[in-house]
Formats: sequence, C-alpha cells, structure tokens
Amino acid sequence: QVQLVESGGGLVQPGGSLRLSCAASGFTFSSYAMNWYRQAPGKERELVAYIANTGGNTNYADSVKGRFTISRDNAKNTVYLQMNSLKPEDTAVYYCNAQRPVRNYWGQGTQVTVSS
Repeated sequence: QVQLVESGGGLVQPGGSLRLSCAASGFTFSSYAMNWYRQAPGKERELVAYIANTGGNTNYADSVKGRFTISRDNAKNTVYLQMNSLKPEDTAVYYCNAQRPVRNYWGQGTQVTVSS
C-alpha cells in the first residue's frame, strides 16, 4: 500500500538540468520528513538533500549546495529535487526516502547519468 515512485531521471550533458519527482501514497505524507539519497556503483549511498515535514527546514550535502533545490507540495503528496549545473560526478541512482522516528520508506530509484 505504501508507495514512493521516483521519476524524471535520464541522460543529460554536463551543465544541464533535471527535475526529479517522488509521488507518495499510502501514508500521511505531511507527517514525514523527506530525503533524497543517491548511490553510484561501488560507492556508499549518500544523503543529498533533506526537507522537514512542513517544508520549513532544508539541508544539502556540500557537493550539491548552490546547485540542487529540494521542495515539497503536501497537497500533492510529492517531493521534488531540482538539479542544475549537473556534473559527471552526479551520475547515480537517486532514491526518495520518507523519514519518521519509527518508520522509513524507500522508493525504487531513478537513474541520472551526466555525460557528453
């Protein structure tokens, strides 16, 4: 019943932009903080961006500050990641995560490839 479905990934040239979306259902979306994680082959999964349940607070990995923006629309049960000025090192599978102290939900991921 709980679903997190990422979309918006694809192939983009260095310097380009993508907007990822994560559509949530089956739980009270507005009660959960949301995160975007990413994982490249052979590397540890890393936290990219965080947003509080109300959208009031955000946080970003140093590697993406100034380039990525996380936002959410609780009326649409959706969280977004706007990615600008993309670099080859941003290539990874990006995962949506819903976070509470006693529960965590994960999406299946969407591939982002930055290459010329």
